[in-house]
Amino acid sequence: MAALERLGADGLRDIMTTFRDAVKAHQEGINRLNVYPVPDGDTGTNMARTLDAVVGEVESADDDLGSTCKAIAHGSLMGARGNSGVILSQILRGFVGVLEKLGATGDLTGERVAEAFEAASASAYKAVLKPIEGTILTVTKKASLGARRAADRGGRLVDVLREARSAGREALADTPNQLPVLKEAGVVDAGGAGFLLLLDAALNVVAGDPIPEPEVVAGPSLEQFEHVAHRGDDDVSDLRYEVMYFLDLDDGLIEDFKQGWGAIGGSIVVVGGDGIWNCHVHTNDIGAAVEVALDLGGRPRKIRVTDLFEEVGEEHAAREAQLNGGLAPAVGLPAVTTAIVAVCSGDGLAELFWQLGVQGIVTGGQTMNPSTAELLEAVAHVNAREVVLLPNNKNIIPVAQQVDALTDKTVRVVPTQSMPEALAALVLYDPVADAESNAAEMTDAAASVVTGEVTQAVRDVTTAVGEVRAGDWIGLVRGDGIVSVAAGVVESMMGLLDHIVGASSELVTLIEGADAQSADTVALLDWLSEHRPGAEVEVHKGGQPLYPYLVGVE
Repeated sequence: MAALERLGADGLRDIMTTFRDAVKAHQEGINRLNVYPVPDGDTGTNMARTLDAVVGEVESADDDLGSTCKAIAHGSLMGARGNSGVILSQILRGFVGVLEKLGATGDLTGERVAEAFEAASASAYKAVLKPIEGTILTVTKKASLGARRAADRGGRLVDVLREARSAGREALADTPNQLPVLKEAGVVDAGGAGFLLLLDAALNVVAGDPIPEPEVVAGPSLEQFEHVAHRGDDDVSDLRYEVMYFLDLDDGLIEDFKQGWGAIGGSIVVVGGDGIWNCHVHTNDIGAAVEVALDLGGRPRKIRVTDLFEEVGEEHAAREAQLNGGLAPAVGLPAVTTAIVAVCSGDGLAELFWQLGVQGIVTGGQTMNPSTAELLEAVAHVNAREVVLLPNNKNIIPVAQQVDALTDKTVRVVPTQSMPEALAALVLYDPVADAESNAAEMTDAAASVVTGEVTQAVRDVTTAVGEVRAGDWIGLVRGDGIVSVAAGVVESMMGLLDHIVGASSELVTLIEGADAQSADTVALLDWLSEHRPGAEVEVHKGGQPLYPYLVGVE
């Protein structure tokens, strides 16, 4: 085909769809390349999911260039997944930000596309708190420089794209020389490899150039992978959790937000504008990652937390299985008639659930609601044909109830609204009984528990128990709302316990959160011993964020 001299809205839409399809075709190979900054192994997947959101937004937009650009910007912001997806989002937003100014009927010439790539590179660097060369940032920058050289020579659209791709390929090949971690693993940068498919997609639409076929990518050997995964000279390799959320925050405060995150983590990427931001960090302190936003008056929502160490372990198992000539099984899980999948947040709760026989754990809870797809994946992973789901939050129950219709396994939901309810239900779990019987018994057990929790108020409010000011500690009981207010967590907890622990209560379960202090727990145990001497007390380390204590009373 003859190369296009100009590109309109239809061509830009075709590029996004072709780019998405190309990333999906290369997804596994890109995943295999990923070792930096932590071997989370999902760069290709996150890019593909981000582009799914972009294409979905574009398909519902008007056909003109301005609407198409707005759709790409909005879809990439709201659909970005993982570090690589968030950076890709910023690249696309910078790119279309230039094109949108052409107006509804403007066309994309070589000069305009060169400007767009320059803006994309600048935008990507701005999103990252500590830019690192030898990554997708470098590949994008070098590609933009190639585009500019061609445009300055008066090159046509196809010339600009081809020189950008050539420069990008050279930059990608050089990434191991810039990052020792890549050289040690014997790979190039995964994000950069994904970005180059944007240029391949553009040349496919503009000039009919074929999209490169996916290659068989071995990735690092098992020994290289383990060395990279646990190297001690790279601070970010010790950061366990990937935390992502959307943040409503005034644009003027976003630099303060980035600096706050810089004190508690790494791999920080923040993209967006006009008061809406998509935020990504690797950290060991989930609670602090949320509190930085709250302290600035921001509102975090759709919080997602991923245990990167767990992903490293799964990647290790998968690679080991491949070396043995097979596929990884359901990670050695024992075969049972009915398996349990539970939603929870906090390492201690996860460990406790494992000890009680739970086979599948999905990270989530209050403000961190998992999707149907995430629950479905966990159901598919367990080694049983029948499954009981414990959502452990009222907002997750409707999502959990959709899973049965989406799988050939039998899935029943016990409508637990809290972690203490789940613990009570798990006492009656019978792995050899069917899901129907388990669900009935466990539902009755969960219903017998009165649950409460203590957390810190983020705004002023008037309640039946008095005025609440931002920063006060409030005790909440399901069905009763706020039952205690105090300046300190211990005082608020005592009010909560006084409300829900009666003279005839037999068992009180305290679940300590990530911010619980041992001295506070001792004070609460002393209070219970004095005021409710007939109740047995169990204390578990839950590690959940935001809630120093969860309480269950039977």
